[in-house]
Amino acid sequence: MSISSRFAVGIHILTLIEFNKDGVNSSEFLAESVNTNPALIRKIIGMLKKAGLVEVHPGIAGTKLAKKLSDITLLDVYKAVNVVQDNELFSIHESPNPKCPVGRNIQNAIIPVLSTAQLALEKVLKNVTIEDIVNDIMEKENVK
Repeated sequence: MSISSRFAVGIHILTLIEFNKDGVNSSEFLAESVNTNPALIRKIIGMLKKAGLVEVHPGIAGTKLAKKLSDITLLDVYKAVNVVQDNELFSIHESPNPKCPVGRNIQNAIIPVLSTAQLALEKVLKNVTIEDIVNDIMEKENVK
């Protein structure tokens, strides 16, 4: 199982809003770039709005960033789109056999390691901003 694609789509949406900041960022426009349907884009935009990352005004087509690019981290997006709850990135089987020495102890043996791994992932995401993603794409496209 992988992390929900909502995470990558959320990053895509925020990055595209910046690239098209002088245009209209409708769900149809964003969906075309993501190559998905506008309903999914609207759902994710709703999550980003609830997290305070975008502004959407009823009756006006388009979405705008609610914060500066440098103030939106990938961790903000990760949390906004409900990828996983705290300490739940890794699922652990719930009913190992207590009569087996491994079954009795496996959860207590691996939960601390998996929690540390999730914290490491979140630390990396906290240190990368949407501005970093935009700059990387601009460099790849030779945009100045």
